[in-house]
Amino acid sequence: MTEHQLPQGFETLAIHAGQEADPQTGAVVTPIYQVSTYKQDGVGGLRGGYEYSRSANPTRTALEECLAALEGGSRGLAFASGLAAEDTLLRTVLKPGDHIVIPNDAYGGTFRLFAKVLSRWGVEFSVANMQDLADVRAQLRPATRAVWVETPSNPLLGIADLAGLAEIAHGAGAILVVDNTFASPYLQQPIALGADVVVHSTTKYMGGHSDVVGGALVAAEAGLGEELAYHQNAMGAVSGPFDAWLVLRGIKTLGVRMDRHSSNAEKVVELLSGHPKVSQVLYPGLPEHPGHDIAAKQMKAFGGMVSFRVAGGEAAAVEVCNRAELFTLGESLGGVESLIEHPGRMTHASVAGSALEVPADLVRVSVGIESIDDLLADLQRALG
Repeated sequence: MTEHQLPQGFETLAIHAGQEADPQTGAVVTPIYQVSTYKQDGVGGLRGGYEYSRSANPTRTALEECLAALEGGSRGLAFASGLAAEDTLLRTVLKPGDHIVIPNDAYGGTFRLFAKVLSRWGVEFSVANMQDLADVRAQLRPATRAVWVETPSNPLLGIADLAGLAEIAHGAGAILVVDNTFASPYLQQPIALGADVVVHSTTKYMGGHSDVVGGALVAAEAGLGEELAYHQNAMGAVSGPFDAWLVLRGIKTLGVRMDRHSSNAEKVVELLSGHPKVSQVLYPGLPEHPGHDIAAKQMKAFGGMVSFRVAGGEAAAVEVCNRAELFTLGESLGGVESLIEHPGRMTHASVAGSALEVPADLVRVSVGIESIDDLLADLQRALG
């Protein structure tokens, strides 16, 4: 067995990794340790290594061990949000004067972090088409320390070749960072394909119920994991115990939920692909999708996110979002309920006017796990 192979089945790890029965009571669910500090057995005598809950908390530890197991990494770390995780990672691996290559279709909040925050700190970035390995290679500089990629990407559902990107990044002395939020570790495990760090907004599929905000990092190697843990404590944007517990609870059903998200999305794509008011469907499960073959190799299924372009332009796209009823108009994704949004005016408004600007006629849907006939009927009504 290689270092990053899972020792048990995914669903088994999701339910049991880091979550042994409570030794005091036998409780089969990890308790919520809603505590800030811990009694010490004499000065410096820590019980289980716990002294203060910013540094470590047993509920968060359980989540972090589970995250590492699911991604096949050496160290998992849980944060207050996905952007908190990203910020901690970037300030760990970058310093003023360094350079990073980012996607031309990144999440708007990620782009804002690079363009409005890190740029003021002296970190430079170049934008590349992550589906074009030659373009990524062309954006490298001597000061490049990382290549950042989302696959599938948000909101254009682009697919990047992770093994190819890892080879390019490592050849330049850089690390490969993969935002695995859209796929989740159930559908895709980037560390096995060469990634050095995996990023998640656990708010999305990992939590899965739209009731928690959180983020995660999983490091492939222990050394980087230790550096990230140091900065997690030093910077302090940690997941609270109740939030960690909610994400752990969500992870237990991640496998079965992702199966339903994916199967429902495939039927939504069938409807959209044949609809006269839809000019284009963006979904890696379609054979004509430019990243289909790569997605089929590195993903277990194609996920629950679908984007499409409306033939009538921006106004028509906005109207589709407004007319939907069962598809709730709202930001975020990955919950059990279906959501619909207009990226250009909502989640990706921060990239307007940049190289990452999204088409004005684009609609993004997060396909939930409701009865598929009801979802299809709602979309049919919304499209008119």
